[in-house]
Amino acid sequence: MKDGQTAYGIRWRRVFIIVCVITLIVTANLVALNYIDALSFPIRPGNEDAVHRTIMISASLYAIFLAVPFVPGAEIGVALMATLGPRIALLIYLCTLAGLSLSFILGRMIPIKVLIHMAKDLRIERTRQLLENIEPLDKKERLDFLIGRSPKRMVPFLLRYRYFALAAALNIPGNYVIGGGGGIALFAGASRLFSVPGFFVTIILAVSPVPIAVMIFGVGFLSD
Repeated sequence: MKDGQTAYGIRWRRVFIIVCVITLIVTANLVALNYIDALSFPIRPGNEDAVHRTIMISASLYAIFLAVPFVPGAEIGVALMATLGPRIALLIYLCTLAGLSLSFILGRMIPIKVLIHMAKDLRIERTRQLLENIEPLDKKERLDFLIGRSPKRMVPFLLRYRYFALAAALNIPGNYVIGGGGGIALFAGASRLFSVPGFFVTIILAVSPVPIAVMIFGVGFLSD
């Protein structure tokens, strides 16, 4: 009876985790996209304070949305620049760095034991075994282990040049299907394969081209 109750509890815990994750992702996507649609407002003399408030709230929400996995953060940032003009490009760039950094730091804070328990609850056995194998290793040993166990040529290459791979992943159009900027940064932090300075330098360079282009060429660049 006790084993049956334990299995029952694990099953419902698994369902609860899945429902919470799906709810968070769907809610963040709906709120973000609806908020973008609501940003079409006239800018005229007398409503400068309201416009400034709206811009600051939008930028703050963008940073939060970007930190959530599977939310199309890059698309939201582009939509904000297209809607609010090139003057907001620098602010969007800084908020992009903030959102990605938040996800990365949260990933670094997640103990591997928690990930092991989640993989066990979700019955992802290969992931659980992999996490258990790399848990006691330091970063170099972990990297060597993963490269040695990777069956395909491309995976060891991506692990060795992981900072370039990270920059490329953040700039792939439609990358929300592989986790979005928030999911990619969260995984990078949780993997413990990226140093904090290395990650920050990578994202500073990786996400700069579009905001710089908007500041130089204007929002018309986004529609070309």
